[in-house]
Amino acid sequence: MRYIIQPTAADATRQRIGGKAAALAHLQQAGFPVPGWFALAPAAFADSLDAANREHLSAACELGDEAAVTAALATLTPGSAATAELTRAVTALSPDGQPLAVRSSASDEDGGAHSFAGQLASYLNVAPADVAERVSDVWRSGFSARILAYRRTHGLERVPPAPAVLIQRMVAAEVSGVAFSADPATGRRGVAVVSAIAGLGEALVSGAREGETATVDRLGVIERVGQPEQPLLDDDQLRAVAALARRCEQHFGVPQDIEWALAGGELFLLQSRPITTLATLRDPDGAYALWDNSNIAESYGGVTTPLTFSFARHAYEEVYRELCRLLGVSEAEIAAHADTFRRMIGLVRGRIYYSLFSWYDLLALAPGFSANRRFMEQMMGVKEELPPALAARLSANGGRMKLADMLKLVRAVASLARHERRLPRDIERFYARLDAALAPGAIPLEAMRPDELVAHYRDLEGRLLAHWDAPLVNDLFAMLFYGLLRRLCIAWCGDKAGTLQNDLVGGQGGIISAEPARRVRALAMLAAASLDLADILCTGTLDAIQREIVRHPAFAEEYQAYLARFADRCLEELKLESPTLRDDPTPLLRAIGHLAQRFASGNIESLDASASDAPDQSKRALAERTVRRMLRWHPLRRALFGFVLARARVRVRDRENLRFERTRVFGRVRRIFVELGRRFHALGLLEHPRDIFYLEVEEALGLVMGTATTTDLKGLVAIRQAEYARWRADEPPPDRFETRGLVAVGPLTARLIPTDDEHSANDTTDRRGGIGCCPGVVRGRARVVTDPKAAEVRAGEILVAERTDPGWILLFAGAAGVVVERGSVLSHSAIVARELGIPAVVSVAGVTSWLKTGDLIEVNGTSGTVTRIAMDVPPIAATLREASHVQ
Repeated sequence: MRYIIQPTAADATRQRIGGKAAALAHLQQAGFPVPGWFALAPAAFADSLDAANREHLSAACELGDEAAVTAALATLTPGSAATAELTRAVTALSPDGQPLAVRSSASDEDGGAHSFAGQLASYLNVAPADVAERVSDVWRSGFSARILAYRRTHGLERVPPAPAVLIQRMVAAEVSGVAFSADPATGRRGVAVVSAIAGLGEALVSGAREGETATVDRLGVIERVGQPEQPLLDDDQLRAVAALARRCEQHFGVPQDIEWALAGGELFLLQSRPITTLATLRDPDGAYALWDNSNIAESYGGVTTPLTFSFARHAYEEVYRELCRLLGVSEAEIAAHADTFRRMIGLVRGRIYYSLFSWYDLLALAPGFSANRRFMEQMMGVKEELPPALAARLSANGGRMKLADMLKLVRAVASLARHERRLPRDIERFYARLDAALAPGAIPLEAMRPDELVAHYRDLEGRLLAHWDAPLVNDLFAMLFYGLLRRLCIAWCGDKAGTLQNDLVGGQGGIISAEPARRVRALAMLAAASLDLADILCTGTLDAIQREIVRHPAFAEEYQAYLARFADRCLEELKLESPTLRDDPTPLLRAIGHLAQRFASGNIESLDASASDAPDQSKRALAERTVRRMLRWHPLRRALFGFVLARARVRVRDRENLRFERTRVFGRVRRIFVELGRRFHALGLLEHPRDIFYLEVEEALGLVMGTATTTDLKGLVAIRQAEYARWRADEPPPDRFETRGLVAVGPLTARLIPTDDEHSANDTTDRRGGIGCCPGVVRGRARVVTDPKAAEVRAGEILVAERTDPGWILLFAGAAGVVVERGSVLSHSAIVARELGIPAVVSVAGVTSWLKTGDLIEVNGTSGTVTRIAMDVPPIAATLREASHVQ
């Protein structure tokens, strides 16, 4: 036959007989209870139109001329050849004149993307003699005004493909209806939804009548909506319909929407198509995850490449295993929580987030979960606490016998005290181990073979990543003593604003993160002595600058010393793909040049070399006098306060300095992979050496060691580059969100983070509150910086940014003040601002969208407020400072 296609035919495909009929063919061949049927191919439609009518119909559809489309199809009937085949097939299907159903089956109907539900015509209880007429009606429905509008709305081709027509034996249904293998309204994949109606289900499908509805979960538990007194389906029948829907889902591999009928105790399947609404719904029963980028965004802002994420994820895993060992957690418990350590951070649409449940699970391993939870949240900079119900669940999971819990707590405290006493010695040993691991070898990296580069990486991994003990312990005690100092300042000295604490900790010197800014100022002063050098630093090419530097030996010596010390310090320095000063020193040279011009023009106060290296001690000394006065009649308090203060100062200092050592390790790892990228490029495996950043760590190393699962690196990189380009162009995910089930696909549910009450109470249209990090008041024009690579902060301007990292230090050097949207009192921007004596406020919600470059603002690092000032108010000197500790 030319036009009739039977269910068992080899060409019973979607392209040949449309989506609905093709699905039934698959199901019938798989043994599903499908009533007998056949399909009339779309070719019958084409052959029933003459050439002129076909051309007229196509043109009318392209123009959207509905009247012309109707006119072209007004007299359409099946041609003689199609009618003859149709008559024979109908007689075979209905030898005794049984009624039939005549339905559409278009090629793009009932698909995963577009269902066309209710758009095309269906006819039930059709007499065999009327089938040809109903076929004509189905054809016309495929070109209706609704169809043309639907196709325009969804960007489909203007000319619809002619539908195939499905002719099926009617089922004399006692009960019929629809069923979904997953809940299309809530997205619950584990719940089937069954709707039933007495007799034929057409009225239910069309919405003319409401049926009885029930849900059936995977265990067969039934929940009826409305609890009817005499339900149409008993429990066994409900489970049978739900099971049929789930069988269809298993057959097609995606959740299905089916039509079914029950007649004479036999269940029939009439239709099955994908549920199209689930793509935008997460399964609310799926595993719950809570993601937050808080402090981690300071290190990994924006899109992060696969190499960096895979390295960072492994580093977090190893480092926090070590932390648990230091806290006395047993190896058995550590092994039992292997998945927790593997998922400390996650990559969502190219951006790194804390997987908060892993962090809470980690905390729950240690005794005293409820007491320590808020401390950990403050340590991570998490603004919104864990929902109470989830906190209770985690606490229960981490709960133990009270006596056992107390014993473990005692052991943990004793262990921490022991580590605190040994910490100075452990830090010295850590530095020695680090220096030995990073010492130049006999063979430079540039000359190593690929296998030697891999061996060097594995050596670093074993000697450092798995033994990051001193920085971990120091971080713990920095948080602990800084937090205790804050409490004592409030309770004993009335320092609710936090200015006393900041002044007591700041100004102590010896913090390496402040050294680059001082060195840049010193270099700028040297360059200011020569206008030619200052000008070429600002505008010249790198080659021209390097030739000019040679003519200034004092400058050249200081410049080379800077690179030797800080070549790996750059913007986003923990992202391996970030170019360093070793790759391109132009940002450093430009910063020096602009600052030199300001020195030369007198727009900024010059400092001699000795002064630039000495921290401002006045606020610190004043704060100490304030404490002595407040505690002069309390010797025990004074002793305890001194003990906590001394340790807070040392631990905060060492915390920032040890973070620089992390930069050195990342710098060496970066160089190893850059060299591997060059080797791969030379072998034709990569288009560009830096394409290696689009590989994961084990993919790159595995290619050398024989454990890689693909060698088509160019193809793999191309796929990832395209995907990451889309992520960069898309709106970034929110700072905090929830997921259910699959994290990588589907929508993200944002959780709004309320503004801290302490500051939001003072927020007005022209004032925002944050956390004051360095006391003093400064007024000047805002410089909102989103891309620090090309930014310049001019004399008297206040740097405003979403986040900063150590690479921003080149902008700090000339800023009059600093305002940061993210961060905490122990973030890099806060610590450096305190050491440089720059008034700073961090954690100012939405400041980069609230302010714009050129706004006149006042930054009060004492009270933690930022005020936008009317433009007609003249700026005051950028050197205004307030020492607010005087009682």
